[in-house]
Amino acid sequence: MEHITLSFPASRSLSGKALAGVVGSGDMEVLFTADAASTLTVDITTSVDNSTARWTTLFERLTLQKGLPSGQMIIHDFGATPGVARIRIEQVFEEVEHA
Repeated sequence: MEHITLSFPASRSLSGKALAGVVGSGDMEVLFTADAASTLTVDITTSVDNSTARWTTLFERLTLQKGLPSGQMIIHDFGATPGVARIRIEQVFEEVEHA
């Protein structure tokens, strides 16, 4: 198991909390709590060692698409593909945007 902490500049603010996915399904779980800070802090626990570059690239792509909201994100990953990871992350952002 590897633990990764990443931080990215936030370009928008949201409010609320959201959860997407279930780690026990062999997939991944993403929990997001919005705050008023100017960064998005991401804490990842993953079964895939040496994956910091993959996670960094994923969040850089999300930044280019729509920008990242400020807050705290916790990810429990059980080897999800990058596509599934992106879907779960976008799901929590969308849920908080529409809450």
